[in-house]
Amino acid sequence: MTDEGETVEPFPMQRRGTVDYMRVAGRRSVVHGLVEFDVTVPRRQIRERELETGGSLSFTAFLVYCLANVLEDHPEMQSFRDWCGRIVRFDTVDVMVIIETQGSNGPVGVPHVIRTANRRSLRSIHDEIRTAQTDPTEGRQSRLASLGLRLPGPIRRLFWRLPRVSPRHWKRIAGTVAVTSLGMFGTGGGWGISPTTYPLQMTVGGIERKPSLVDGEIEPRELLCLTVTVDHDVVDGAPAARFVQRLKERVEAGNGIETALE
Repeated sequence: MTDEGETVEPFPMQRRGTVDYMRVAGRRSVVHGLVEFDVTVPRRQIRERELETGGSLSFTAFLVYCLANVLEDHPEMQSFRDWCGRIVRFDTVDVMVIIETQGSNGPVGVPHVIRTANRRSLRSIHDEIRTAQTDPTEGRQSRLASLGLRLPGPIRRLFWRLPRVSPRHWKRIAGTVAVTSLGMFGTGGGWGISPTTYPLQMTVGGIERKPSLVDGEIEPRELLCLTVTVDHDVVDGAPAARFVQRLKERVEAGNGIETALE
């Protein structure tokens, strides 16, 4: 504590990764789409099925399931441009999500990749997320990452350039697309906007109850705020808009929920 009442603390080691990521990702040509999805139906389905079966279903798992299935028909949305200027496209969808686990100093967010999500059931994606939240190996991976943060900045930032240097290696380590969720940490609506090193990132915001027009009638609906970020070097606006529209249809219809809780 200084004489002026100021508190001076060392910069947290963990924040170095955020600084490195934002510095590299901020140089990419990304476009952000801020959209609202009416999730009244899927959220009602989840609540009703949970009461009937006594089970639970992760809403993040549901969004990952919908995203992966839509990417099956829109593979161009997870295309990478490598250092030779070539387009590298993958058939399988590996989705990176942030898993909140219990660390030594409290809850910590750890990246976890759900492999071949486009060929998985909603229930299996849900089960993997729940298992990863209690898996001690996730914490060990976090500790290994913290050791890397002690390297000099220019060396640390080489990792975040890997998608451009070798998309295949990036896929093996960090997946092909990313889903980050901010809505779980607060209440009400709102969007999150962030640069990304992925060709496609979906940032899940909050859910807000708003009046909406349904079949000519004004009804209160639950609207989810989503930010869809795409690499504009690879994907143009028209295919990106078609992708978002298809994703919206699947999410709002609650595809996969009925069978997931049987």
